[in-house]
Amino acid sequence: MKISLKKFATFFFFSGVLGLVACVTFPSENQDPAKNNKAAYNKDLRECQEDYPELGSGVHFRQWIGCMNLKGWK
Repeated sequence: MKISLKKFATFFFFSGVLGLVACVTFPSENQDPAKNNKAAYNKDLRECQEDYPELGSGVHFRQWIGCMNLKGWK
């Protein structure tokens, strides 16, 4: 199976754009002041990553954001 360089570059370009958009909108502040710290954030993110494993299509970023929103992160 031969993949052209143009298709390969296009794939990485769109993957990068999707990753940038996901990072920009990723929640980072909790509504509960007691949970608004790095340890609680990492714990909640790890739980979301376990619930929604990484997929090649990038859908997991949306699932992680939704999961973090449910846990109170905005």
